[in-house]
Amino acid sequence: MNWKREMARGMRNGLPIGLGYVPVAFTFGFIAVSGGLPVWAACLISLTNLTSAGQFAGTNLILQGGGYLEIALTTFMINIRYMLMSLSLTQRLAEGTGTLKRMIFGFGVTDETFVVASLHKGTLYASYLFGLIIPPIAGWNIGTLLGASISMLLPEALQSAMGIALYGMFIALIVPAARDSFHVFAIVLIAVAVNCAIMYIPVFSFISSGFRIILATVLGAGIGAALFPRDEKKAETETEEGGGD
Repeated sequence: MNWKREMARGMRNGLPIGLGYVPVAFTFGFIAVSGGLPVWAACLISLTNLTSAGQFAGTNLILQGGGYLEIALTTFMINIRYMLMSLSLTQRLAEGTGTLKRMIFGFGVTDETFVVASLHKGTLYASYLFGLIIPPIAGWNIGTLLGASISMLLPEALQSAMGIALYGMFIALIVPAARDSFHVFAIVLIAVAVNCAIMYIPVFSFISSGFRIILATVLGAGIGAALFPRDEKKAETETEEGGGD
């Protein structure tokens, strides 16, 4: 195994992801600074995280004055899928891959890097994975810095108007999945109904926005799992058919 060749291959595969992250991170940096965070804080958040939805949600709670517990729980709920992705990829890592190397790549696991790594044929070497995550990390941080810096130069009215980008992003995340699956659409409606009930029923007025998100997520997923249980026989059939291709 050629270490440099594997790393170069990983960087080639990760470059399109990194380029795609720049505009999303630009929006994050812009919104964070427009909301009141200093440029260095927005950049530090992106430097220590690599999660668009989690960062947007967590930063929104920070700007609203949310407590440490609700911010931590909210971001944990949103990002918990990365733990499952990381566990899945560990099954294909080369023998002898140390804990430190696993932790470094674990930091760079996103929806996109997970898909690319999963489709990579053969054993996954640390050099390839490091190359894969470098462009996304660079793109995310460069985009954040650009958005945060430009936000300081724009009029306050335009900064406030750009806040709509946050809601647009979450809609863009939800709509494709809801369009392709009735079950996902139903779960989204359940979560929205739970959130609205907690928000507008006076008896629940003591619940903060962060905990509303947590409760809506847990109840929506729980009710969805009860109403739409997984068909194990169908799943096994699909797996067998896929394995024969």
